[in-house]
Amino acid sequence: MGTLTYDSKVTASFDDRVLAHLQQVIWSKLRRGEAFPFTWTDPTRAGLGRTSVWLTPNAPLSFQYFGSRTPRLNPAWIDVLTKSANSPGGLVLLPEPDGATA
Repeated sequence: MGTLTYDSKVTASFDDRVLAHLQQVIWSKLRRGEAFPFTWTDPTRAGLGRTSVWLTPNAPLSFQYFGSRTPRLNPAWIDVLTKSANSPGGLVLLPEPDGATA
C-alpha cells in the first residue's frame, strides 16, 4: 500500500499500482498548471467515508510507494482517469477497464 500525502495534512492509502496511475494523471494536469478536485473513498478509516481535496500546482503533494518496483501502467486506465479529472466533478478513482493487462 502506497500513500498520497496532500499539504502535509491529508493522507490516503492506495495500492501501489492504483497510486502509480493516479500519480500519472495528477502530475500531467499539474504540469499544465491546471487545478482540479480529487475525491476518493477511504473505508479503512473509521468515520471518514469520502475525502475531497483541491489540487493545485502550488500545493505540496507526495507519493510514497511500499514496493521498490514501478508498476506497469495501463494506458486505457490512465485515459479513463484523465477524462474523470477533466470533468466538472474532477478526478474520482474509477475501476480499471475490463480486459486490461496488469
